[in-house]
Amino acid sequence: MKQLDQQVARRLTRFYVMALTIIAVLSLSGLLFIRRTISTHYDDSRVVNVAGRQRMLSQRLTKLALLRTTGLSAADTVSFDSLFRSWSQTHIQLRNGILHMEKAYTVRKSSELDRMFMHIEPAFQSIFQGFSRINNPKTTLAEKQAALQLILRDEVSFLQQMNDIVFQFDTESFGRVKQLERTEWILIVATLLTLLIEGLFVFRPVVSYTRHVIGRLDRSEKALQLANRHMDITNRELESTNHNLASSNQKLVATQQELLRTTEEKYQLQRAEDTVRSAALLEGQEEERRRFARELHDGIGQMLTGLKLHAEKLKSVSLPDEKQRLRLADLCDLIADTIQTTRQISYNIMPSTLSDFGLGATLQLLAEQTTRSSDIDVIFDGNRDGKRLNPAMEIGLYRIAQEALHNAVKYAEAKTIRIHLQQDSNKLVLLVADDGKGFSVKASSPEENLLPMINGIENMRTRARLLNGELTIVSKPKKGTKVTISIHLL
Repeated sequence: MKQLDQQVARRLTRFYVMALTIIAVLSLSGLLFIRRTISTHYDDSRVVNVAGRQRMLSQRLTKLALLRTTGLSAADTVSFDSLFRSWSQTHIQLRNGILHMEKAYTVRKSSELDRMFMHIEPAFQSIFQGFSRINNPKTTLAEKQAALQLILRDEVSFLQQMNDIVFQFDTESFGRVKQLERTEWILIVATLLTLLIEGLFVFRPVVSYTRHVIGRLDRSEKALQLANRHMDITNRELESTNHNLASSNQKLVATQQELLRTTEEKYQLQRAEDTVRSAALLEGQEEERRRFARELHDGIGQMLTGLKLHAEKLKSVSLPDEKQRLRLADLCDLIADTIQTTRQISYNIMPSTLSDFGLGATLQLLAEQTTRSSDIDVIFDGNRDGKRLNPAMEIGLYRIAQEALHNAVKYAEAKTIRIHLQQDSNKLVLLVADDGKGFSVKASSPEENLLPMINGIENMRTRARLLNGELTIVSKPKKGTKVTISIHLL
């Protein structure tokens, strides 16, 4: 038995370490990939803004050139030379792929963008030469007017092509965001699949092995009781046939009683070991839930929030294409929905209010959430600010209430469910009652569709036993169900 225990423990340890390693690798890979993509996406946003600014600068330069040529005055006091230098340098940097501003930004260009920059180059050079002549103080008025004609001739073509370049930058940036979204979904699915495999190959074997050992102990106890009954009958027959063997019989009875006591102690020891194993299993499950909820909230949740902020920044960019605006709005809505779903999953796995505000406040919030999601009137009454219990007891009571509420919502067909919490210095009572269809507690052959509920009841009994509490279930067909757990605090 001891060698079998060690073999199972080593096997489960390998599976557990492997599953945690895979989850850690997936989480770190997703974090690094998303951070890197968000950083490059910020550069893309900066490049799109600068490319869009080029159109405005060219139009502003054309206006200043026209004013210089005609000799008219204007309120625009910006230096033509500095504006012209900024416009030409920025265009060259965009074309070459390195944008020098407060830092160096990499301009990620596709072959299509390279082709578009090559196509716009003649118009840019023509306008550039015209601005240079107008900016030159030695140029005559006639030469400036001729240069202005060239600028006005090529400005429309330049603006149209520059507009196409801005939209191409934006389209490629949006494609990279979609690729990030697909990669993120792949990482989430891989993480959830790893958790499913962990549940199947780690926790399920532990439960099966524990159930097998308990079954063997139960069969051994029954066989021992049957042997004891046969031995008692034999002892009485020997006593009636020969009084001379009374002393021997007394020794035999004493031996039998000692054997019974030893067997009972062994059985109690086995039960205590099973209780310790069950407690360790439940503690491991709760720790894994707490860790996974923290990973969802602090890891993926924070990354999604950062992605949402960057997506919201794109809304400030003027997009004349209606389809692009709709796609951007859909992207923002999808990110917001994903953040909300991630927070809800994290809370369902391990509610943060349990450690922050205690059992009463968490049960109040559980009732409100169940009312919204199931359209069943769930009422909580009790002291929300009662004396705090130790964390293990609060988690155990919350899981019992959660399981009882789940059974009531799924199977009872109830209209009203009441959660009552009563606590004083000596005793705590938790009650979950519904007005549903109820069931027969003494049913010997439960229906197949009620097996999950029966397994849930066994889980509640196990948790109550580990809390040194008493769990009672009162139910009758068409009379509703009451689940009560009482714990003496002193």
